[in-house]
Amino acid sequence: MPLRSAPARPFRSRLRATCVIAICVAALCQAPTSTAAAPGSGADDLRGQLEQLVRAPGGPPGAIAVLQRDGVTRVVRAGVADLATGRPPQPGDHMRIASTAKAFSGAVALSLVDRHALRLDETIGRRLPRLPRAWHSVTLRQLLNHTSGLPDYTEDEEFRQILAADPRHHFDSRRLLDFVADRPLNFPPGTQYRYSNSDNIAVALMAEAATGTPYEQLLRILVYRPLGLRNTSLPQGYRMPEPYLHGYDVTTTPPEDVSEVFGVSGSWASGGIISTPADMTRFIRGYAGGALYGRNVVREQRRWIAGASEPAGPGANMAGLAIFRYATRCGVVLGHTGNFPGYTQLIAATPDGRRSLTFSVTTQINEAGNPDLVSRMRAVQENFVCALLNRSGH
Repeated sequence: MPLRSAPARPFRSRLRATCVIAICVAALCQAPTSTAAAPGSGADDLRGQLEQLVRAPGGPPGAIAVLQRDGVTRVVRAGVADLATGRPPQPGDHMRIASTAKAFSGAVALSLVDRHALRLDETIGRRLPRLPRAWHSVTLRQLLNHTSGLPDYTEDEEFRQILAADPRHHFDSRRLLDFVADRPLNFPPGTQYRYSNSDNIAVALMAEAATGTPYEQLLRILVYRPLGLRNTSLPQGYRMPEPYLHGYDVTTTPPEDVSEVFGVSGSWASGGIISTPADMTRFIRGYAGGALYGRNVVREQRRWIAGASEPAGPGANMAGLAIFRYATRCGVVLGHTGNFPGYTQLIAATPDGRRSLTFSVTTQINEAGNPDLVSRMRAVQENFVCALLNRSGH
């Protein structure tokens, strides 16, 4: 089907790279940890908490949070965007958004559902018949809420070996599922929740099959243009556009800049997008607020099941269709998290999209690498949510 833009509805070393790959891949299927209550949410207090996170053992060299509420934007930052120059992080700095890119594939798919180009009960077998017959009964809904059972291609030994040998290897992004095509489903579709990078690759392929349009173009038509995202892209290589938040591996002394160590053709729709805190603020306000599709689709997206993002977001996590519900001590926000070598992300907004938070740090923080720091980060994130909602939560 032909598509056109529609306005939004109101609303260093190879060895080091190998180690980072292992941490990144091992973090995909972990249970959420609890978030401890922490102090208040005044401007100085928030800044102090972010500075403490930067100074913590294993903490990121830089951090930036953008809170938008009632038309007022507050930027809180700590540390530096670049250790070589010492310049501070800025809302216009580019960054790898990691698995928050999965929300973008959800935005594309659900926009097509709204336009009746796809259905949530449509199967892999109908749209992608070349994929293994054992996978054919998996539906778009199950891909979007991680109940598909698809084996995760990033856990495949051959895939890992290729990355270890050449972190900038150029993969055919549309053939990534071939790495696990000889495997059965991990469980009958719809019977379990298991976070898998394969799910969002399949979502993008289904969107392409339904429209005859490359996924990158679908992003431009259905997401970037309606939401006014001018500094967001899905590249294939390893270069970062200037200016950017430099991402670091902090397990070395001094920290190693890993911003451009990896090509992202092996992440694609699952985690390859580059954006800025400013653009991600626009995105999550529209996405969580339902600006891209009608109420019926929003209702389906918010059918919550047990499941957590990776890393887990603040508070108690539940999974919807390419979005998560974070029930904090101060209230509920909807969003997504992600982690990638050099970066950890949280994007969240109130269900009406009127209040939003982006929270970005410049190292990879996950359960596999530093579970204590994950708990600390989630506690800080929860305090930022409380500030966003204008509640103390005590």
